[in-house]
Amino acid sequence: MGQRFELRLGANESLFGPSPLAVEAMKLAAEQGQFYGDPEGWELRSEIARRNGCSIENVVLASGIDELLMLFSRAFLALGDVAVTTRGSYPTFEYAVRSVGGRLVHAEYRECRPDLASISNLAGRDLAKIVYVANPDNPSGSWQSVALDVPEGAMLILDEAYSDFAPRMEHSIASNFVRMRTFSKGYGMAGIRVGYALCDPGHVQTLNKIRMHFGVSSVAQAGALAALKDAEHLAHLVEETTRVRSWLEHEMLALGFPSIPSHTNFLTISMGRPERAEGVLTALREMGVFIRKPMLPPLDGYIRVTIGPMSVMEDFFTRFKRALDRPQAVQ
Repeated sequence: MGQRFELRLGANESLFGPSPLAVEAMKLAAEQGQFYGDPEGWELRSEIARRNGCSIENVVLASGIDELLMLFSRAFLALGDVAVTTRGSYPTFEYAVRSVGGRLVHAEYRECRPDLASISNLAGRDLAKIVYVANPDNPSGSWQSVALDVPEGAMLILDEAYSDFAPRMEHSIASNFVRMRTFSKGYGMAGIRVGYALCDPGHVQTLNKIRMHFGVSSVAQAGALAALKDAEHLAHLVEETTRVRSWLEHEMLALGFPSIPSHTNFLTISMGRPERAEGVLTALREMGVFIRKPMLPPLDGYIRVTIGPMSVMEDFFTRFKRALDRPQAVQ
């Protein structure tokens, strides 16, 4: 568009930034950047395993969940195999499945959140090899405590990118169950690119045959390890995100725009109908504000706004109210 965004609220990055301890650790690692990092990520994987009550053999590293989705698709989907997901959910999973010739089957949203019963039924009907569910969900922000049953022969991939903002759920590691997490959201390291999967040791061995062994740099490993050890920073970030998100939800409701209850660092807000949501999106973009909106029903009448510090959100809310008076938003 030839213009610079003044407010970047569309990618669900942490506007609070990474832990100062992580920044310092990455600086020190960068000073030794002439050396290759540990391709096994031993120290970081050991700490992840300790915190999750599992073995290091259950942990595989990658440059974020995006890469993990691609790796699991390459490793466990053959040409024509079925993968089940929710229509309109995180699209990178669909890119990964299509890239290996897999066939996608979609469940619809129910009450603005993934319909777990429908997902399970479709997986059994079509003999799915992979079932993908984001919990908390993107783009709705919803979270569900109910476990999802998948048929024998199917692998359940649970994308927990936003889990730091949701109630904690304990899961045992099983051969058909994979949990994916990232340092991009709660830990504020989206640009550093580091994530991990908790899964069966056999899956770790399989992925180790195809992953880029130096894909998670020494700088990323050092930053992630330090971030894990800075519990105070994460707790403050989650607390502030929750507080500011509640404020914005209340202010939006007062204007007549209800939100989906969120367990993430973003808020998905109803504009009433798709045309108005698109108009608000356009008006804000012209005012230098980057947000997003879901593209498919039933969420295509909503906008999605990343939550940041109160000063940033107050600025956004002021611009949002001005945007409502623009011709694009009056539809």
